[in-house]
Amino acid sequence: MGETETQFKDLPQGAELNKELKAKMAPADTSDSLVKNHEFDAPYFRELEKKGIHLNKPQIEAVRHFEGPLLTLAGAGSGKTSVLVCRTGYLISVQKVKPTNILLVTFTRKAADEMKERISKLPGLTRQHANQVQANTFHAFFLRLLKSRGYDQEILSSERQKQITIKIILRELGLEDTYQPETLIALLSSYKMNMISMDKIPEKTKVDQEAKEVFKRYESWKKTNHKIDFDDILVEAYQLLQRDPQLLQALQKRFTQVMVDEFQDTNLLQYELIKMIAKAHLNLFVVGDDDQTIYSFNGARNEFILEFTNEFKSAKTVTLDINYRSPDTIVGLGNAVIEKNTMRKKKTLQVTRESSSPPQFGQPPTTDEEAVLVVEDIQQKVEAGTHQYGDFAILHRAASNSRAIFEQLTMEEIPFLQFSMNDQLFYDHWTVKPIVDHLRLSINPREFSAMESILPTLYINREKGMHVIHGQELGNKKKYPLIHLMKLASLKDYQRKKVEERIQLIKSLSGMEPQHAIKKLRQKFYESYVEADDRQTLTVHKETVKEMLDELEASSKRFGTISSFLSFIDDMNNMHKKMKELNKTPDANVVKLMTIHRSKGLEFPVVYLIGASEGILPHTSALEAGKMEDNVSFQKNNSVKHAIEEERRLAYVAITRAMNELIITSPEYNRGKSVRPSRFILEPFEKEKTSGAVKKKIKIHDGKKRKRDGATENGEQLLITVLAWICTKDGCRAWTRIRTEVDQKLSAKKCPLCQSEMEQGEKKLLEKA
Repeated sequence: MGETETQFKDLPQGAELNKELKAKMAPADTSDSLVKNHEFDAPYFRELEKKGIHLNKPQIEAVRHFEGPLLTLAGAGSGKTSVLVCRTGYLISVQKVKPTNILLVTFTRKAADEMKERISKLPGLTRQHANQVQANTFHAFFLRLLKSRGYDQEILSSERQKQITIKIILRELGLEDTYQPETLIALLSSYKMNMISMDKIPEKTKVDQEAKEVFKRYESWKKTNHKIDFDDILVEAYQLLQRDPQLLQALQKRFTQVMVDEFQDTNLLQYELIKMIAKAHLNLFVVGDDDQTIYSFNGARNEFILEFTNEFKSAKTVTLDINYRSPDTIVGLGNAVIEKNTMRKKKTLQVTRESSSPPQFGQPPTTDEEAVLVVEDIQQKVEAGTHQYGDFAILHRAASNSRAIFEQLTMEEIPFLQFSMNDQLFYDHWTVKPIVDHLRLSINPREFSAMESILPTLYINREKGMHVIHGQELGNKKKYPLIHLMKLASLKDYQRKKVEERIQLIKSLSGMEPQHAIKKLRQKFYESYVEADDRQTLTVHKETVKEMLDELEASSKRFGTISSFLSFIDDMNNMHKKMKELNKTPDANVVKLMTIHRSKGLEFPVVYLIGASEGILPHTSALEAGKMEDNVSFQKNNSVKHAIEEERRLAYVAITRAMNELIITSPEYNRGKSVRPSRFILEPFEKEKTSGAVKKKIKIHDGKKRKRDGATENGEQLLITVLAWICTKDGCRAWTRIRTEVDQKLSAKKCPLCQSEMEQGEKKLLEKA
């Protein structure tokens, strides 16, 4: 094709070994040969085969399971939905279980509806059978239970309505400019899903106390207005079953077979509810993949799978280890990436088809050049007629990582959909918008919407501040209306000084290049403002905030004037609105741009994993997990090791979304600093490290046969190769020997001399006599 084709290689830059990673081909045997005609359940499998359903060996074992707990480890693309559907049919057709006695819990309404549809098409079953199976989401099932017991509260299902309610409460408390409503809602949800009651919510700091007061008022408002939200459904159901043992017994008697889909996403409260229902008979069938546990921020816990057989002593385990989605080279890379995790159930996926080419790797200098590289590759493939836009998905780790690719797709007028966690444009993010609005005021000091946005950075209430400004403007218009804030009666002397300084700062930005203007704003006040504002960063690591601002600077570098940069941002906003219209047609022929988290459970013919560099994936917040005191966590252990392993699972999920082609790009620079390709991408191509010392004989070619310490008669010296932590900073020669297994398993280590990152490597030493 074009020039960009040569920029993708078969190996990542920095790979130590030139090797092709391929998963093994799975045995071709299916139920056709594995289930013999004389077996009692053979007719059921023969009928499945007539419908084109040919199950492999572990799938058959899972489908046949009848009594007692079973953990089904479902590797990526291994056909878990087929197992759940076919087992439901097996229970009804072969084991003669009534459909009404089956509870099948899923995480989305779409998944539940799909399973009912597929169940209705199984041999011997009808739509009536499928509808009698209680296949539903956690919330839908337990809401139905509550309603059967007289609960009639209105469901507060709109996130916008909840945010408005929280905003009203914040205004009542005089805190409307200090917290993000969605942040407080997420925090309260975390407490509830981790079964932390209101009286147990911490109140050590002022932020804790303020948040708790908001929570109390929110709960009181819901009670007064006879409303409950989705979290309350599960909380109320749990409390109801504890209070009413007869109701619990009735559920246990009715649902003699309990199945849970996507078990790795289950939080503590959901798990406890399921255990209560299954406790009497222990016929609990859970399907999940610990290697895809990536929602710890929502309360999902990897240990629920890891400790399942300890929780249920009689539990059996079946591993679905045949991937039907991807070819051998993509699955081979995924296997090699995830096997480096230690907190997992060991499994190595097999495949059913070979690939014509291995995954491709690219290392563009910056994220903006990365975006150009990816978009050009997409354009070339579409123009060649081998692909259409709907074949492509671009996956990224964090919100800031999508800025460059979003803009490049927009500028090239490539149709795309952005699936983000909050559907928000980068420049509208709460960390970025105040800086952008300062730039707007430097161009037009009378832009009142921008004025309102920056008031919290002066610790002035938006509503009160704008009331004074608009009131004064009626009879005394000013070029810089911010000066009217001096009339605010409640303003303290230091705040008056800050207002004057801010106006002068805004004036000084005029004529500056946007990058320098942003840097100046950060240095003068914004960096310290964000650093000191624990309320805004309640559930976000402060390093993530700096990352967003660094990305803003990177974006502004391309523009010579503030005006041109702001015009570009406005264009992006307009395009974002148009893009939302495309969201109404999800089957449109468009490129998909989404976070890795959002991609789980999906698959795409071609996947671009962008930002596969240290500090992006793994993310800085994971590398500094041990320092994250400002980040709320309910995990048993918030160590670097736990955080890094979840990041590796993210990389694994991204890799295993690809059906045919996988392209991974690793920018050389992140936030202005040189970075290496992600350890997750390099690890599969590293030489095997040995624990302990390996003795090697090294020839001394000095032209003489002198005897030295440690030398043999023939001029050879006996050296040993040892594992070591080696400083990565240029010019620093520090290293420390790895002497213990604990030290060897560390994910990161600081240099004792310069405090830079160290990496594991090898050093050669003379063996002591």
